[in-house]
This record gives sequence, C-alpha cells and structure tokens, in this order.
Amino acid sequence: MAGSGNRPISPHLQIWRWGPAMLVSILHRVSGNGLAIAGLGVLLWWLAALADGEASYNAFAAHATAWYGRVVLVGITWAFFNHLCSGVRHLVLDIGAGYELQSNAFWSVVSPVAGVVLTVAFWAIVLFV
Repeated sequence: MAGSGNRPISPHLQIWRWGPAMLVSILHRVSGNGLAIAGLGVLLWWLAALADGEASYNAFAAHATAWYGRVVLVGITWAFFNHLCSGVRHLVLDIGAGYELQSNAFWSVVSPVAGVVLTVAFWAIVLFV
C-alpha cells in the first residue's frame, strides 16, 4: 500500500510545482498522439480518395474545405509544428546543451509559442497567397 511502512510516497501532480518544461513535455506527447491518430486518419482518407476516383476525392475535398475540416487541418498543422519545435528542443537537450535553469525555462516557453506562430504563418500563406 502507498505510504505504509518506511517506503517513500512517489511524487504526484499535486506535489510538483508546474513549470513551462512540464507543459512542453505534455504538449509534445499530446501533439505526437494527435499526429498519429488524426493525422494518419486524414492522410489515409486522402490517399483512399485519390485512389478511388474523382467523385471520392470531391467528397473528401468538400469535407476538408468545410469549417469543421479546416478546424481539423489547423489542429493537425499545429500538432506538427508544435511537435517539431518541441522535438528540436529535446534534441538540443539530448546533446547536453540548454540545461541551465534560465535557458531551459526560456526555450520551454519559446517552443509552444513558435508552434503557434508557425501554424498561423502556414495558414496565412495557404489562405492568402
């Protein structure tokens, strides 16, 4: 049983003080799973529509260009850019750089902000150019 005897109680979320590095780690996992589930589903649907012919592709395009399709595509785009920025941050940490507290906190904030900025820039280019 937890807490019985002399065994230490494992830290849990009520004990940890939330910080930007925890947020980046959680968002990295969420965006990776979103890419794996929603991204793969949309990719497979798109490929099947391409292979099935013009009518099937037009049905896919109608859903993809509807408001709910755009929301899904923007979400997948955010997941991609967020996962990319967070992955680059983790790569830098893996080579042994960026472990200083101020540097780590700074890049933990920059990573998700860069994901949002890149998503907005991507969709601005797609919609307005």
